[in-house]
Amino acid sequence: MMTTPPSTLLEDEWYAVRHSGEIPEVALHSALYYLCDDANGPGLRLTPEERRWLVEAAAARYREMVRRDLNADNRDEPFYRGVHRAIVNWRRYERFCRRQGVPLETFQHQVAADLLRLLAREMSDVRGGRCRAPLNCSFAELSRFAVQLGMIDSMLPEEYETLCRRE
Repeated sequence: MMTTPPSTLLEDEWYAVRHSGEIPEVALHSALYYLCDDANGPGLRLTPEERRWLVEAAAARYREMVRRDLNADNRDEPFYRGVHRAIVNWRRYERFCRRQGVPLETFQHQVAADLLRLLAREMSDVRGGRCRAPLNCSFAELSRFAVQLGMIDSMLPEEYETLCRRE
């Protein structure tokens, strides 16, 4: 992992990728194009380490977005998009990792733990009369997501299907 960027230009592009919007891979490819191929860009020849540094910035942004939308503490925040968006971003992240050769297993376990915490909190709120709106995904979507994360039904809270929106 790179600790010091070789140039301000590369550092600026890293920042743009790391703090990009909802599609970090687009920001990554824009940065790579600008740095290396754009006729108006600096025409750099990035080392594998420099390229990996930018790829990791995009991966970190994806991870941040997935975890943001599985954190129950964020439910009332304007930036919270819910479980459906976490599922969408997880799939994007998974494809990105395959294309870029980024390992995904460690993060997969973190996401599974985040999902379990969110479901437990939602179930607690429902049972405690602090009724929340249903999750913004269907039971089928949630079940597929849990399987993608390597989870089995016995890991999930009982009656979690009651948290999902009706199809």
